[in-house]
Amino acid sequence: MTYDRLVCANCAAPVSEGRCPVCRANRERLQQEGPFAGLNPMALIALLAVLIAALALVAHQTA
Repeated sequence: MTYDRLVCANCAAPVSEGRCPVCRANRERLQQEGPFAGLNPMALIALLAVLIAALALVAHQTA
């Protein structure tokens, strides 16, 4: 999940606005994580399956 959709439990404002120290800390933590950190495990598995299928299709086309 991206931080622009999160609501802070401390100040009830969007985390992306960074109104309180808790918001700012969570915003920094989420920005430091990698690009795939926001994806759930099922989305990562689906992405991996699509990549494997595409690779298999390319290998079949060249053979």
